[in-house]
Amino acid sequence: MSHRRLHILVALLCTGLWAGAIWLGHSNGYLRFLDRLETALTDVRTLMRGVKTPPDLVTVVAIDDSIVKLAGAYPLPRAEIAGIVEAIARLEPKVIAVDLLLIDKGPAEGDAALAKSFAAGPTVLAAAAVFPNTVQPPAESDGPLAGLPKASRFLLPLPAFTERAEVGIANVATGQTGTPLSVPMLFRTRENIELSFPLRVASIAIGEKLTIEPDRLRFGDRPIATAADYALPISYYGPRHTIRTISAANLIDGHVDKEAIQGKIVVLGATATGAGDFFPTPFDSLMPGVEIIATAITHLLAADGVVRDRLVRIIEAVTTILLPMLLVGLLAWRRNAVGLFAVSAVLLAWAAANAIAFAHGLWFNAATTIAAAAPPLMLFGGIQLWSGRRSAQHLAAQNRLLEQFHTPGLQQWLTRDPDFLLAPVRQNAAVVFVDLSGFTSLSETLDPDATRGLLQEFHALVDKEVIRCGGVITSFLGDGAMILFGLPAAAADDAARAAQCSIALCVKTERWIAALPPQISPRIGFKIGAHFGPIVASRLGGRNHQHITATGDTVNVASRLMEVAARHDVRLALSDTLRSAAERIGARLKTGSLTGPVEAQIRGRSGSLAVWLWRNEHPTVNQHTRSNAAE
Repeated sequence: MSHRRLHILVALLCTGLWAGAIWLGHSNGYLRFLDRLETALTDVRTLMRGVKTPPDLVTVVAIDDSIVKLAGAYPLPRAEIAGIVEAIARLEPKVIAVDLLLIDKGPAEGDAALAKSFAAGPTVLAAAAVFPNTVQPPAESDGPLAGLPKASRFLLPLPAFTERAEVGIANVATGQTGTPLSVPMLFRTRENIELSFPLRVASIAIGEKLTIEPDRLRFGDRPIATAADYALPISYYGPRHTIRTISAANLIDGHVDKEAIQGKIVVLGATATGAGDFFPTPFDSLMPGVEIIATAITHLLAADGVVRDRLVRIIEAVTTILLPMLLVGLLAWRRNAVGLFAVSAVLLAWAAANAIAFAHGLWFNAATTIAAAAPPLMLFGGIQLWSGRRSAQHLAAQNRLLEQFHTPGLQQWLTRDPDFLLAPVRQNAAVVFVDLSGFTSLSETLDPDATRGLLQEFHALVDKEVIRCGGVITSFLGDGAMILFGLPAAAADDAARAAQCSIALCVKTERWIAALPPQISPRIGFKIGAHFGPIVASRLGGRNHQHITATGDTVNVASRLMEVAARHDVRLALSDTLRSAAERIGARLKTGSLTGPVEAQIRGRSGSLAVWLWRNEHPTVNQHTRSNAAE
């Protein structure tokens, strides 16, 4: 037991170290292959959560195929864009967010018209961050902004536009599958820190001072939880157009209700075919980038996105380390179906809790937990399976060895009920004794190996017949045996089977003796006594060694009946009690001939007992029983 506990402790320690290494490796930017798995798992959890109705805070005005067809070209001329912005402004939006990169000069008149349109109301223009192809350099300080995405430069709108509007960086962070998982809220170059496009829009819409705190942002007294490095996780509401989307063509034509624009944040962006600004999402293979930006803005205003702040990451780290240890511990606790069921139940509970937490806005990384749990679980489970198979083989070998010393029926019964016969049981049973005559004097003249060979053949003969008749050999008594019919449980035909077994033993033993060498065969014989009645079945012996046996007058009488058989020069003395019990269930003892009953004196008992004597009608050996050599 101490070795097993030591092995379990070592397995738990190794599991904890492995899980901790996985967590630290992924948290420090290694093991990025897990991001692909996490993206797939996030898609699954999002689809399980289903479509959500977004708060009515943001409206998307789409530069779609309809407006492109009217304008006759894409990208739209700056004058056309100016007309769309002015049409939006007339409907009194809270903020106009232009998700278009206006970094190149166009016709002077068009640029002037567009710049003028930005002055009609609060406007935010999109810019882009350009990142080097090399790995990000280490942070120059340990401050809270040290981990911000570091861009080599920013692609800003033309100065004529930025004079009349605010600017925000519109980059999103995508996973390895291309799905935007989060939007960085802050960007930096060597000299500057810029706000993201959604954050700039939200700050104008909320009208509160933005404060940057460790691990989160704050508008006045309103906190906004972010993930590591001030990134805002994205939780998609549904497929494209789940956030209200209006065609710019309908806006120009005046076919838009004022309520769809008034007091709302309006995000103007391209959704036309060939625009190139599309991303795969859980609900859509092609989601326009403007709708992803609109989703991030809605999260900032409504605080309804998924949370992946410091507390969530701490809980995730604890789960990543403890869950694999728990699973391995459960496998070690029960190396059977119970252990597998417990492991399966814990895994299902964790998966359900993870999905429910995600549906309620808490994003726990599932990929790292799976990577931390799966290898130790499979390795330890494989070792357990191999060890269990080795143990099963060892136990099977032991069982085969023990079957040579214990009756198989009793062994199986003890396996099912270890307390079998701890308390004595009184019941009716049939008892049969068989014993070789003259064997002691014969063994004095035989080689020990020859003596052992004779006993082995005789015992095998008795064992085969007893098993065939459904009896139990409680013990081999040197050159004899004690046989019970009534264990492990009493049956109505115990007496009949005992009588049939007794007669079969007479026939088979005579044939065996007849087949022995001539110098041995005439010198030995056998006798059998059989009786039926009440016995006390119990375990006898000490703590370290016990055997199952029967005691009582019935056992003594059965043993003494062998003497009766010897006195009458027959092979079998069978009590009338046994014969009557056998024939009560319709058994007919036709093999050989039974004579009697005769009244026989039983040594040690007062009175006589009715006994039936059996002789073989076709003897194969001399009937002389050598009573003088009886043992």
